[in-house]
Amino acid sequence: MKKTDLAIGIYIISAIIFLIIPMPAILLDVLLALNISIAMIVLFNALFSQEVLNMSTFPSILLFTTVFRISLNVSSTRLILTTGDPGQVVRQFGEFVGGGDVVIGVIVFVILILVQFMVINKGSERVSEVTARFTLDAMPGKQMAIDADLNTGAITDAQARERREKIQEESSFFGAMDGATKYVKGDAIAGLIITVINMVGGVVMGMTRMNLSAGAAFQEYAILSIGDGLVSQIPSLMISLSTGILVTKVSKEADIGDLLVKQLFSIPKVLYMVGAALIFLGVVTPLPFIVFVSYGIVFIVVGRTISKRVRIASIEEEAATDEVSADEIRRPENVVSLLQVDQIELEFGYGIIPLADVNQGGDLLDRVVLIRRQIALEYGCVVPTIRLRDNIQLNPNQYVIKIKGIPVSSGEILFDHYMAMNPGYVEEEITGIPTFEPSFHLPALWITEAQRERAESFGYTVVDPPSIIATHLTEVIKTHLDELLTRQDVQNLINNIQEANQTLIGELVPKLLGVGEIQKVLQNLLREGISIRDLITIFETLADYAPTTRDTDVLTEYVRQALKRAISNKYFGDSDSTSVVTLDPKIEQEIMNSVKQTEQGAYLNLDPDKTQHIMQSVKTEVEKLEKLGRNPIIITSPIVRMYFKKLTKDYFNDLIVISYNEIESDVELQSVGMVTA
Repeated sequence: MKKTDLAIGIYIISAIIFLIIPMPAILLDVLLALNISIAMIVLFNALFSQEVLNMSTFPSILLFTTVFRISLNVSSTRLILTTGDPGQVVRQFGEFVGGGDVVIGVIVFVILILVQFMVINKGSERVSEVTARFTLDAMPGKQMAIDADLNTGAITDAQARERREKIQEESSFFGAMDGATKYVKGDAIAGLIITVINMVGGVVMGMTRMNLSAGAAFQEYAILSIGDGLVSQIPSLMISLSTGILVTKVSKEADIGDLLVKQLFSIPKVLYMVGAALIFLGVVTPLPFIVFVSYGIVFIVVGRTISKRVRIASIEEEAATDEVSADEIRRPENVVSLLQVDQIELEFGYGIIPLADVNQGGDLLDRVVLIRRQIALEYGCVVPTIRLRDNIQLNPNQYVIKIKGIPVSSGEILFDHYMAMNPGYVEEEITGIPTFEPSFHLPALWITEAQRERAESFGYTVVDPPSIIATHLTEVIKTHLDELLTRQDVQNLINNIQEANQTLIGELVPKLLGVGEIQKVLQNLLREGISIRDLITIFETLADYAPTTRDTDVLTEYVRQALKRAISNKYFGDSDSTSVVTLDPKIEQEIMNSVKQTEQGAYLNLDPDKTQHIMQSVKTEVEKLEKLGRNPIIITSPIVRMYFKKLTKDYFNDLIVISYNEIESDVELQSVGMVTA
């Protein structure tokens, strides 16, 4: 057991023991002095801690000290009523503070109770309640602000995690403080009741047991009762003051001493006005001349000193700023930060700023956060932070999407308008400004807010500008997802599953395949829109076939066959979408005969005229599927699939090529054509 745990345990259990077992007066003196010391330590810690979470255990401290103080109060009451000698500390407090006069002692004690109960406790309780309520209400906004900063790259994942933990700690602290202030209030009431009981009980005991007169008994026991009340209420007052300081503490930059001096004595003209007012009062009114005029002169002198110090500090700050700027320009390494390339950027003109500004009601940042979550769930990889920035060189309503610093797509919106798209079955056409939907380049119309309800009633698909940008950004990211997957990302994916799959990872990496080779396999899958979320199946398959080949293209085909359930569900999950096009076996044979093997891998050496004929046939067959409203899917034999995909990728971006081994046996396909030469 640690010494600190032992000390806290003794502190708590002793409080319980003192409620039961009588203690000698000398021990009570020692413990009362300890109680006062602890109260002082708590007070000054609360005063000089830079933020409230530095005293996050204060609610527990409040409970422990209250219980300990009450146990001492009970012990002193027992000694007062049984022996009339509660020790030197209680007696000296009663005689010294009250000046040996019962009336003065009672008045001082009552004032102390009123100050603690009606001023400090009442205010602390109300501030704690309001602070707890506002802290809890502000949590969602703070969480969204952290997500926005993380999304824009202003903070790292570790910093975001630290901020979230801090928010949770603050809410827990203020929630606990809301309840803990009730201990302080109850302690003040209990102290008052115990003092009254001591006084009444002491008088009765003095008259019945010690044969004292009523006046003598009241004089003796009232002094002891007041001393007992003061010796417990003064530490209680310090703890109450600590509570008030903590719940009203707002700064996280400096301790309260620095803040008080800086905020009260930092404006020279305030000190001039106060000094002049005090001198005026000292000269014109009957108030003490020397006191008021002296204070006035002191404040004016201090104001002059602060004014001079502020001017010097301003000049030094300006000079330091100029020097830092000059040093920054002269530094040879000041261009290093310019070499950083953001993986994904969304630049927009100033007209789109309201859509991204949370203060103006924009939710584009929230949509970007959802994009990253959506792609993580759908494709199993983490999209890099998407940086949003405005660019005055763009048209006001234009936006540009960049991948690794290079523009890959752009669009333009019409602010305060909606985009209406005809899905092909509208009841009646509406008028609007012709345009094209940027994600899929479909014809559309810009319509006003007044036309929106009417367009929706006619069957149009109506979307707002933030949705247009978010959809466009999502499609661009999906298209370039393979090149955004870095070796470090792959290593992070491996680390994510390593703890639960140590045998698999230990066998695969780096004994059979390196991180770079695994990266190429995953990139091949993402390039064709196949999710890599099922990493266990992917890695198991790689571990099975990597001993026989390290060709990443061949390994990709094995992985695709292992993922046939996911592939079948992706393309044939709907029973109405099983129409496909097949590949002529003769073409498959010609393709295989044209494959050339080299040390760098296999490539296709097919006659250009033959290639053109095949592409023309593919175009004809794909158009058949498009007229039926089906995905352009071509089925090939497993050995030909990857070569045919490479052959067609420069001609048909959206063409889906699947082998027979990648389709579940219960999927019934309907061939609507065949690619021939």
